[in-house]
Amino acid sequence: MSDPADAAYNVTAEELRQFIEQFEALEAQKKDIADQQKEVMAEAKARGYDTRVMRKVIALRKRKPDEIAEEEAVLEMYKAALGMA
Repeated sequence: MSDPADAAYNVTAEELRQFIEQFEALEAQKKDIADQQKEVMAEAKARGYDTRVMRKVIALRKRKPDEIAEEEAVLEMYKAALGMA
C-alpha cells in the first residue's frame, strides 16, 4: 500500500511541474512578443520614423495627464533657470 505522504508529494511535485511549465510557456510568449515589437520598430524606422521619439510617446501614453503636465512644468522651470527657454 502506498504511503499517504508519498501521494501528497506526488501531487505537489505534479503541481510544481505545472507551474514551472506554465511559467516557461509564458517566457516563450514574452520573447515572441518582444521579437514582434522589435519588428514593428524596425519597420517604423525603415519608413523614416524616429523610433526613439516613438518610444517616448508610448511611455507618455501610459501615464496620467496630470503627471505629464507636472513633469513638463518642472522641466520648463529648470530650463528657464538655466537660460535654455
